[in-house]
Amino acid sequence: MGDEKPTKKRLVIWMAVLVLLMVVAYTQLTVFVIQPIGAVPEGRTIIMRRTGNLQFVDSADAVCERETGSVTLLCRGAIMGSVAGSDRILARLPYSEALYSISTDGKRYDR
Repeated sequence: MGDEKPTKKRLVIWMAVLVLLMVVAYTQLTVFVIQPIGAVPEGRTIIMRRTGNLQFVDSADAVCERETGSVTLLCRGAIMGSVAGSDRILARLPYSEALYSISTDGKRYDR
């Protein structure tokens, strides 16, 4: 019985640390998805420190839709250029169709 309390206490501490890490990640990071297009034919998923009006899961297409009401090549290129040149990038990962779909609320835009 004496061993149960330290174990339960440790579990509560680890759960609190995990929740804190999840909150920090959700509020401080962006998972930015670049769909496959001519300049980046394989697509890319970028983990970066959050900046401006980016959401937790976002994409150039989603930002263009939110900001201008439509997705154009010019807007898409400007957003991707600002992200690609950022010093806030923490990791570059393969493209994820599921994350792209989350960022655009299931909408598809021409490549």
